Amino acid sequence: MTRYPAIALLEFDSIASGTTAGDAMVKAAPIDRIQAGTIHRGRYLVLVGGSVAAVEEALMAGLRVGGGSVLDRVLLPDVHDEVHDAILGTRRDDRYDALGIIETETVAATVQASDAAVKGAAVHVREIRLGDGLGGKGIVWCTGAVADVQAAIDIGTGAIADRQTAPWSTIIPALHEEMQREIRATSRFRRSARKG
Repeated sequence: MTRYPAIALLEFDSIASGTTAGDAMVKAAPIDRIQAGTIHRGRYLVLVGGSVAAVEEALMAGLRVGGGSVLDRVLLPDVHDEVHDAILGTRRDDRYDALGIIETETVAATVQASDAAVKGAAVHVREIRLGDGLGGKGIVWCTGAVADVQAAIDIGTGAIADRQTAPWSTIIPALHEEMQREIRATSRFRRSARKG
C-alpha cells in the first residue's frame, strides 16, 4: 500500500458542493491520491493524500469552494501509519488486554482522534469506520494494555474537545472471548442463518 506523508479530509452536508470542492482540490495541487464519495445521511467526503504542501493547498481550495457546506475537516501533515492504513480499509487482528472505542458525530473528528490516540499512547488502531453503516458517524477501535488504552482514549477525545459534539468513548478490559470473536469477524451487525 502506498503511504502518503499527509492527508486531509473534508466532510460536506451537500453532495453537489462536495463534488465541486473535490474537483477544485484536485485541480489546485499535485496531490497523489483523491478518494471521494457519499456516506450515510447524504454527506459527501473528500480525502486527499500527498506531500504536506500539496495537501494543504488542496484543503484550502476545498474550503474556499465548499464554503458553508463544510461540516468538518481534518489535516494530518504527519499521519500515523496505522491511521493511514485503517482509513484505507486495513483491519488489524491481534491479541490485546483492552479494547477502546471512540465514536464521533463526524468522520473528520474520528480521524483526528485516532491519530492523536495512537501517537500519544502505546496502542494499535484495530479499525476505523467512516460514515457508512453508522448513520454518518465515525468510530475507531484501538487495542493494547488497559492503562495504554485509557491514555489513548483520553488523548484522542481531548484532541477533539473543541468540537461542538462530545464524543462517546469506552474502554473494555478483558473483552470476553466470544465478543472478541464477533469483533474479529466484523464490526458490522450481520445475521447468520443457523440450524437449530
